[in-house]
Amino acid sequence: MTFKPIIQYTMLLMLPAVMTAGEYELASPDGLLKVTVDAADRLTWEVDHGTTSVITPSPISITLADGKVLGTKPKVAKASRKSVSTSFDTPIYKKASVDDCYNQLTLKMKGDYSVVFRAYNDGAAYRIVLGGKGEKTVASEEAVFSFAGDYDAFIPYVNDLRDPSYPYSFSFESYYDESPISHMYADSLAIVPMLVSLPEGKKALVMEGGLEGYPGMFLVKGATPNTVEGHFAPVALSEKIGGFNRLNLIPTATAPYIAKVSGETALPWRAVAVTTDDRQLADNDMAQRLASPCRIDDTSWIKPGKVAWDWWNNWNVIGVDFPAGINTDTYKHYIDFASENNLEYIIIDEGWSKESLMDPVKELDIKEVVDYGRQKNVGVILWARWRDMDKEKETAIPHYSRLGIAGFKVDFFDRDDQAVVESMTEIARLAADHRLLLDLHGMKATGIQRTYPNVVNFEGVKGLENYKWLGVKDGQPAVDVMRYDVTAPFIRMAAGPMDYTPGAMTNAAPGNYRSINDTPMSFGTRAHQLAMYVVYEAPLQMLADSPHAYRSNPESLDFISAIPTAFDRTEVIAGEVGEYVAIARRKGDIWYIGAMTSTTPRSLDLPLSFLTPGVTYDAVIMSDGANTDRNGADCRRTECKVTSATVAKAAMAAGGGWGAIFTPAK
Repeated sequence: MTFKPIIQYTMLLMLPAVMTAGEYELASPDGLLKVTVDAADRLTWEVDHGTTSVITPSPISITLADGKVLGTKPKVAKASRKSVSTSFDTPIYKKASVDDCYNQLTLKMKGDYSVVFRAYNDGAAYRIVLGGKGEKTVASEEAVFSFAGDYDAFIPYVNDLRDPSYPYSFSFESYYDESPISHMYADSLAIVPMLVSLPEGKKALVMEGGLEGYPGMFLVKGATPNTVEGHFAPVALSEKIGGFNRLNLIPTATAPYIAKVSGETALPWRAVAVTTDDRQLADNDMAQRLASPCRIDDTSWIKPGKVAWDWWNNWNVIGVDFPAGINTDTYKHYIDFASENNLEYIIIDEGWSKESLMDPVKELDIKEVVDYGRQKNVGVILWARWRDMDKEKETAIPHYSRLGIAGFKVDFFDRDDQAVVESMTEIARLAADHRLLLDLHGMKATGIQRTYPNVVNFEGVKGLENYKWLGVKDGQPAVDVMRYDVTAPFIRMAAGPMDYTPGAMTNAAPGNYRSINDTPMSFGTRAHQLAMYVVYEAPLQMLADSPHAYRSNPESLDFISAIPTAFDRTEVIAGEVGEYVAIARRKGDIWYIGAMTSTTPRSLDLPLSFLTPGVTYDAVIMSDGANTDRNGADCRRTECKVTSATVAKAAMAAGGGWGAIFTPAK
């Protein structure tokens, strides 16, 4: 099936007289959001929403290696506007299609470059387009986001560097420091998206979009008050094997520039999403809109689904007559489990290959496992280090595609300089040519999931794996993971799907948590874990615990197994960043709801008005039990009838959750 944008209305015209000399104004389709561009002495942009200042005048420029600065003393050669009302189908997403409606201003500048501005009802963006022929070397980029006040922000700092000598090698997994902008650490990088609280209950989400052929954007404390600025990794000139367990490629020397580009090149979008209600953050399509359109003609082979995962439960298979580990018998056991529960895939994670992807360990016959999975209708996904995949992609991808695997989980990118971003795109293209899925770890969501929808998931999240080495204080995690769980859907998830890897069946109540490798646990309640399967967008969604753990909890397993991983419609029913979230998603005629809370117990009234009027639904509900304060695994299953007039009561314990499946009654 081919997915093409459906253009409903497009208008192109020359720009009328400007407001004042060098000043241009662009409004959103609904007229509430306004972008003002000043192209007089220095190119700047500002964004207002109603009476609220979102971005105050902020400079835009590119400095080339020859010293030329594009954006200083700009001269506009031509200005044009375009209004677009369009939509495009999304083969694997939280909704079947995305509306893409905006007004656009393009300033073609003397000096062979252009700047394109867009105003959406829920945000604004700009990108620089370098023109001409030949190669250009970009020494630096000035991307500034200035705010009118010292507003509170959720700041995802870079930490846990792969090598202390190189500040840009990082897994893109960060908790959120909450502080005013002025309190940002001057010596620290932050990753995007970053959330800023505005007056009148509004929020601004600083993002990038359409990242290809260029380094990703970090954020740093700005040189002026209430400002954050873009910061970019330089081009690597030499590298060494090192980092975490020697899994990374760490640059040892870098160039005095961030990118080399050839010909006409559109640089990534710099964007700010604007919301009047926190719920809008959890249903934001900006990353999809700003990405390049799908480059795969036929996407029908791309199958989302759930995955039986080996690594988190440490290959903890019991009750069998073979030693568990990275061997053929163990993975046949995972395939049996997946097949029994209608799971589409298993993953063979770290340890199956030696120093080359073409050199599996002798205990594992990959062809035998793949053939066995094919008999059981279960696909096999292989883990790979990025540095191996980058080096061997032309050999490994065709070889394993012929062998019949379903895809690769590519791990330990842990960088987003220009070469790594280019490598990621090339791996995605080559994998698509050979009909292979990709799950990218150590890489943030970039928008490439629209361009190459065979990229079905990203990590870039402090997911369940982090529980295995969290510090413990008084039987609780040393960080507030419950608050993070109900913050990520509003910030990190706006960039794209996230491989949180949920599904822990050992659930610790306060005072009972431990960090354990072989039989790991989660903090919070069982229902909290179950709700993640609806709340967290993940077209390739993991079942992190062991087959035995799930078989010992059949009600939880049945609930998880019934939830799809891509949807036709999404409705965010309730939510407040860092406090709680409730999301409903529809696939076909069945609705799924997930609700989660922080360590604050709460009861949410959830109107079910999104259900089809006049239809009665059979509801299966998984909720916190009466004794979760003693045992986080206490989970209660109930059944009832509901209609669009029903208001469901989601009562959640501390760190709790609530999940439901609504199926039309026969």
